[in-house]
Amino acid sequence: MRKTFYLILCKLAYALVLSSALTGTARAHEVVPTIADLTVADGVADLTLRINLEAFLAGIDLDAVEDTDDAENANDYDALRALNPEDLAARAPEILARWNSLPLLRADGEPVELQSVAITVPEVVNIELPRIAEWSLQGAVPNDTRGVVVAWPAGSGALVLRQQGVEEPYTGYLEGGSQSLEIVLSGGGQQNAWQAFVTYIPVGFDHILPKGLDHILFVLGLFFLSTHIKPLVWQVSAFTAAHTVTLALGALGLVTVPGSIVEPLIAASIVYVAVENIFSSGLSRWRPLVIFGFGLLHGLGFASVLGEFGLPQDQFIPALIGFNIGVEIGQLTVIAIMFLCVWQALRVLRGEGGAHGAKLFYVVSTVLALLLCVVPMPSVAEMLEAPVPLFLVPMALVFTACFLSIQFRQTAEPYRRFVAIPASVGIAVIGAYWFVERVFL
Repeated sequence: MRKTFYLILCKLAYALVLSSALTGTARAHEVVPTIADLTVADGVADLTLRINLEAFLAGIDLDAVEDTDDAENANDYDALRALNPEDLAARAPEILARWNSLPLLRADGEPVELQSVAITVPEVVNIELPRIAEWSLQGAVPNDTRGVVVAWPAGSGALVLRQQGVEEPYTGYLEGGSQSLEIVLSGGGQQNAWQAFVTYIPVGFDHILPKGLDHILFVLGLFFLSTHIKPLVWQVSAFTAAHTVTLALGALGLVTVPGSIVEPLIAASIVYVAVENIFSSGLSRWRPLVIFGFGLLHGLGFASVLGEFGLPQDQFIPALIGFNIGVEIGQLTVIAIMFLCVWQALRVLRGEGGAHGAKLFYVVSTVLALLLCVVPMPSVAEMLEAPVPLFLVPMALVFTACFLSIQFRQTAEPYRRFVAIPASVGIAVIGAYWFVERVFL
């Protein structure tokens, strides 16, 4: 009894160390793309934005974070959230001055100075959701203008740009620091099916890596059930089939479930698969069915992402397929990375490799991962859109666990005891925290 109690304490301690590196990413003020509708007619360019003004005024790097609470200037953002709509709207010209200096809009290569025409800022109804303002900008362009280009500033996050008022309109998805293709004012810049398909693959991938930490943990929960490939294939197949169905239904608007319901249930699904890993070492007959049910929930979560910026109506199906393929590539990448982390340990435990070399590999890998945590890597952090230690610390813990599984390989089920169960406990702790946070906090 004492030995069992000691093992439980060790696993919980290990899990708490793991969770301390991750729980800081729980979403409270999630970053959403800015949506812009562009209309050019009679010598006037009209750009109507749906925008989170507080994030821009606070100077938050929206390319680097997915939640404003994770930004260094989160306090400035919260102070702006406390302003009434009139006071916040009065500060919007500060943003426009910076945009005009770029410039934000060019007509046939010449800068267009934009003026603020109207701005509507809603009251803060839910403190946990971003306040999205509608801002109308206008600028004069020559009547014979052939096309315009929009340059979206670095640090501004994603921009969904939609041309209005013409046949075959341009639709673009711009990252911060990029610019659109030339948008021909007569139309005809509409994406073809292949372009829409290719454009939305990285959007889906990005929602898993690095932004989809809850989906990452769920997939890892599937991974840690067993060291055999067959249970993983069954689970991933059930999960993929299910979330594909609800992603399509949600994107089409046929099924709509509020995020206040979906997000806690996604957290609960993480807890379930992780806890089952602790008490079961193999695939039960009903687990794929349960995974299918959870996949339906995750599909609704994916659909809510698409709902934030929409799919091009003219190329809806190719874009939807591209997004889903991007999600699948992201999930398979997560599995591949974790497999590479534990591969040497599995080889030794199966009698296919030398223990000394594998232990040396894991010691070096652990030390290297921890050292890299203190090395400034701004470009990597920007690419990951998160602090580098957020990914390196858990990997160092996994490397350490793999070392222990080799060191004590004479014990019963060393991989399960030292790797799979502690990792599953850590995943369960994080999922439980998210569930409580999303329901009660």
